[in-house]
Amino acid sequence: MVAFVLAAAMLCGQGARADILGRQPVGPQPTLNFFGAPGLMDMPSAEVMPDGEFSTILSHFGGMTRNTLSFQITPRLSGSFRYSATQDLNLAGFSTYFDRSFDLRYQLLEQRQGSWLPSVAVGLQDFVGTGILAGEYIVASRSFGETLTVTGGVGWGRLGSYNSIGAPFSATRPAFVPGDPGGEIAYDQWFRGQAALFGGIEWQPTDRLGLMLEYSSDAYSLETASGVLDRRSPWNVGVSYQVNPSLRLGAYYMYGSEVGVNLAFSFNPRRPLSPMNHQPNPGPIALRPDRAENPDLWTADWVADPTARPALGERLAEALADEGQELVAYNLGPHDAEIRIDNTRYIAVAQALGRAARVMAEFLPPSIETFHITLVDEGLAISTLTVRRSDLEALEQEPDAVEALHSVVGLTAATPTREADLVAGLYPRFDWSLRPYTRSSYFDPDNPILMNIGARLRGSYEVRPGWRVDGALTYRLAGNLDQARTSASALPPVRTSGPLYNRNDGVAIETLTFSHARSLGNDFYGRVTAGYLERMYGGVSAELLWRPVGSQLAFGGEVNYAMQRDFDSGFGFRDYDVVTGHLSAYYDMGDGYHVQVDAGRYLAGDWGATLSIDREFRNGWSVGAFMTLTDVSAQQFGEGSFDKGIRFTIPVSWFTGQPSQQTLGSTIRPITRDGGARLDVPGRLYDRVRDGHLGNLDDQWAQVWR
Repeated sequence: MVAFVLAAAMLCGQGARADILGRQPVGPQPTLNFFGAPGLMDMPSAEVMPDGEFSTILSHFGGMTRNTLSFQITPRLSGSFRYSATQDLNLAGFSTYFDRSFDLRYQLLEQRQGSWLPSVAVGLQDFVGTGILAGEYIVASRSFGETLTVTGGVGWGRLGSYNSIGAPFSATRPAFVPGDPGGEIAYDQWFRGQAALFGGIEWQPTDRLGLMLEYSSDAYSLETASGVLDRRSPWNVGVSYQVNPSLRLGAYYMYGSEVGVNLAFSFNPRRPLSPMNHQPNPGPIALRPDRAENPDLWTADWVADPTARPALGERLAEALADEGQELVAYNLGPHDAEIRIDNTRYIAVAQALGRAARVMAEFLPPSIETFHITLVDEGLAISTLTVRRSDLEALEQEPDAVEALHSVVGLTAATPTREADLVAGLYPRFDWSLRPYTRSSYFDPDNPILMNIGARLRGSYEVRPGWRVDGALTYRLAGNLDQARTSASALPPVRTSGPLYNRNDGVAIETLTFSHARSLGNDFYGRVTAGYLERMYGGVSAELLWRPVGSQLAFGGEVNYAMQRDFDSGFGFRDYDVVTGHLSAYYDMGDGYHVQVDAGRYLAGDWGATLSIDREFRNGWSVGAFMTLTDVSAQQFGEGSFDKGIRFTIPVSWFTGQPSQQTLGSTIRPITRDGGARLDVPGRLYDRVRDGHLGNLDDQWAQVWR
């Protein structure tokens, strides 16, 4: 239920979207508080960070350390994931109590230039977790000029625990229970129980310096009772300093007894560390000679020369390789030509198409007027862009060249690659790489951060387009993942046995698969994969996807037979097998927002559904969240109650400024359990196919001339 509320909030937030470069916020840059949200010190404010902003916040006072990752999901909606440690709290058998929690906040009203109305926000703090930090609030902030911001609000839960003003809505609120496994959505707590007022002011006399005074409504009852904190006063004072546009430091005197520190590092996917200014600019479109003055050059007599097509193919292949495009197949006629390319360089597919069109204009005879450029992903033909050569020649220098070209090109589903069109000698082909790898685990109460480092040898052998053998071997060089705890489970240990796979010191077969993927016509695509599919499972997987090139909606189905592998990651299997499968619906909301729903059977035999919401940026950044609910009860699932997490992908080009398809990424789960666990099958179709379809191309089209 909460995931659908989140999706609706994202849709509402889209209506207020503004570009980060064009948004003119009222007042000073927001400060991030000890909970990683815009605020003062311990209390929230109604301000928001710039759209798309990522923030990592490390704060400490009174034996409490909070590590928070926050993301401004839309201009109004933001979310946070927090991992905190409280020393000497002595809860659930741990002297240092580690806790994971999620927050959501939404800005209902934004202060406008010339208006007396303040910004207003509503927030849910620790709404999915143990509830030790749970609280809700409604807060208003009003900026006066560019230096002074005044904040006041009312809070519930922790934020309503000091100097209560009563219970405005309901006096009944479930109390925090030490040792509760947490993870459930605490609907019955929201805005219930005692409420209290909080507030404060922030003065920023310079662009870097900030001074704060705050009145806190958090009594810290649990912490004071355990001797973690000596709370003598509700007043907090502090100073912050903006070191650079990304880093802000703070020092505070908290609750009349403690010194606190705060470090906030903020960055935005739209502000790369190294701007893309190192890639060479393409040359102008090669213009054909004037037809009236050179009629002989425009004839199609070259078609009769048996050496012409191979020679042109070689020149195209060499020029495309210089642009990071691999020529897979080509077909040259007297007046039209098709090339099939595998884009190996550019994250923006539109940029790859533009570079390919320039190559065709430079090397193909003048008689060829129509270009067809088919995108191929590891042998799978995805879509075909059709453009007239004369349009390329006429529109490049136009003021509205991007939109003008968009209006005259066509995009259609690709047909399977014909054997006769393949580049001679390209197949079969072999590729390999040897690179370091890391594998990590977080949030173990005994060892919060565990990591292995090793070497990974990858190889692929492609017989024909779409027919592949892929494999990877790993060798652990160092690490402590073997110290991870295994957890008792009421379900088959389909994922909780993961630490046992990390205790192998020898060579491990990470994957070894045979796969075939192809276009089936009528907007359908198919895939079959067999072998050692992932580190923990082998078996057979089959997938069918319906995805029209111009549709925002797609549907798919997948069925798998999976067998659990031996812990040494060799060739053997354990005595557990299961049939799993899902029906999936995908929707492109536009502006980089994507929603996916998967419903079916999971690895432990449970039935349910997963909701995923991702936001993608034009430069390849991606941030998302997911949650899975199945027929497994919270008690059977264990700690965490249900599967959930966040994931992100960062393009290497964001750091280097060089065009590249390489990415870094991770999925962060508060805890890994067996309920809602899905098989990790390589090469699933949707992400491969949609890169070359209309929605994705529209988002990237501005780069077609680059």
